[in-house]
Amino acid sequence: MNTNFSFRLIATDGGARRGEVAMPRGTVRTPAFMPVGTGGTVKAMYMDQVRGTGADIILGNTYHLMLRPGAERVARLGGLHEMARWPWPILTDSGGFQVMSLSKLRKLTDHGVTFRSHIDGAPYEMTPERSIEIQGLLDSDIQMQLDECTALPAKPAEIERAMELSLRWAERCKAAFGDQPGKAMFGIVQGGDNAGLRVRSAQALKAMELKGYAVGGLAVGEPQAVMLEMLEITCPELPADRPRYLMGVGTPDDILKSVARGIDMFDCVMPTRAGRHGLAYTRRGKVNLRNARHADDHRPLDEESYCPAARDYSRAYLHHLVRSQEALGAMLLTWNNLAYYQRLMQDIRDAIEAGRFADRAAEISEGWARGDIPAL
Repeated sequence: MNTNFSFRLIATDGGARRGEVAMPRGTVRTPAFMPVGTGGTVKAMYMDQVRGTGADIILGNTYHLMLRPGAERVARLGGLHEMARWPWPILTDSGGFQVMSLSKLRKLTDHGVTFRSHIDGAPYEMTPERSIEIQGLLDSDIQMQLDECTALPAKPAEIERAMELSLRWAERCKAAFGDQPGKAMFGIVQGGDNAGLRVRSAQALKAMELKGYAVGGLAVGEPQAVMLEMLEITCPELPADRPRYLMGVGTPDDILKSVARGIDMFDCVMPTRAGRHGLAYTRRGKVNLRNARHADDHRPLDEESYCPAARDYSRAYLHHLVRSQEALGAMLLTWNNLAYYQRLMQDIRDAIEAGRFADRAAEISEGWARGDIPAL
């Protein structure tokens, strides 16, 4: 068993990178997609199913878990791995994004942020030190610095203020994290859609000699082209021997284009949320099972899929489940979506190692563009 946290670069193909993040609880093959387990559960999935799709790591949310069931309670119950029956690596976000976006009553200072719970209005304080403390109580393997994520568009002065505050908080998080063998704390590059601020943020974080780096504050309302431009500017400023994580992204197309620019890790609620609303991700693009065209279709979602949800159930049955709001519909489509995302990541990893990432990315995109099979 590996006792340290490390990142190994196995192959590169253009800007795309194939690597491995090794931790005591397991190895994460990169590029990697992390299913989102906000409150200690990947919605509509059993943990063994999540693992069966090919996931090496999942994400937990500090904000939601600190409110319910409470970080100290999770610690008493043996930590998030034991409580959720997921013995493999877990990354926790800092809670900062949710504090900024969900809490209507909040006050931000250099010290931290005070806010009221969106559940019951109870008052809380989140500081860089408290965020790291909570993530330690959860016993996560990769912990994120507390930062301020600014929604775009925003004024340059506001973006700069938030970026500088995030850098000061990164220093405090690093000090609070200390030396935890086998674990890591990642810094988060901020700077909105301002190239100069992104570079300043990345360079300052690089000087802190952290074990990994995330790019935050993207996919928050800006066009995809702006996100990709910021990645092209930011990734070359980050050390090549550390993992790079693009937070909260995204669609399969976002992932392909971001891998091409040097990103190693992703998370997004999209595949699980879409599954709960009748939308399936497939090699033929998105398929809306709510549409009446599927009502009498005996064919599976994808006869070539390794996932039983896509291969073994008829479109007619899936359509019925979705339209009847049966829980099984959400379960099967979420299963399909996570399996598709993990299959996509394996496809990407294989293509990078084979030195044909650009060609394979074009083939995948062409499959999406051709669209679904014709209706019966």
